[in-house]
Amino acid sequence: MNEGERHRHILGFLRDRPFATVRDLSQIVVASPATIRRDIGKLHEMGAVRKVFGGIAAADNGSGPERLSARPFEENQMLGVEAKKAIAEEAEKLVSDGDALIIHGGSTCYLFALRLARRNVKIYTNSMPLAATLWQNGTCHLTIAGGELHRGPGILYSPEMELPEFYASKFFIGAQGVGPAGVMESHPLLVREMERLLGRADEVVVLADSRKFGVRARYSVVSFSRIATLITDDGLSDSDDRMLTDAGIKVIIARTPKSGDKQ
Repeated sequence: MNEGERHRHILGFLRDRPFATVRDLSQIVVASPATIRRDIGKLHEMGAVRKVFGGIAAADNGSGPERLSARPFEENQMLGVEAKKAIAEEAEKLVSDGDALIIHGGSTCYLFALRLARRNVKIYTNSMPLAATLWQNGTCHLTIAGGELHRGPGILYSPEMELPEFYASKFFIGAQGVGPAGVMESHPLLVREMERLLGRADEVVVLADSRKFGVRARYSVVSFSRIATLITDDGLSDSDDRMLTDAGIKVIIARTPKSGDKQ
């Protein structure tokens, strides 16, 4: 298969899904990962696709200001990785040994919680990916939500099941979007579970990279008045910074490594 044919197959594959990994594409066009990465680079330069961590996303996959459907957890894991890691590092500084924490589902919260895996803390989570990882690799005290597994967002949820008797000093949440109305989400299960858990924590801490300030989702879930701290990356605009600080929210800026920075 020549380059032009590979490109047509790759673009055709993306018509049916918003994201594809290098491994996915290697199997589709029967080419080596190195060849696939060269193809991704050329398609990205042409504006036909967007390069993301681990693969590509469709150029018109709804990443603009209005995105009324939530991305699956697997896709979110591949986006904005360096900013999310920097945010997770700053979030860990807010945690003291002995703390009880609620950590909601989502890719940034997942990276944050991994940093606590062997800390002396108590964690309640509804994230199946996080629960599985902490079970395999952690020593922290872990309480898991009950209910059915919803594979898209990767959360455990059942409206019939009562929440366990778990109360936290801090509730760490992610966001599909952030705007004047507060934290926004589109997935109804995330909305319902977040609303149930808000009453179980003293303080809400939002982990949201700066891309989220350009997204408007269906539902406003957490108002600014309920948020104590928001951690984001250094791509936050001055106007969004003012919006948060005027609302009385403590803003923590995580420095994202730039090319050329020493690791």
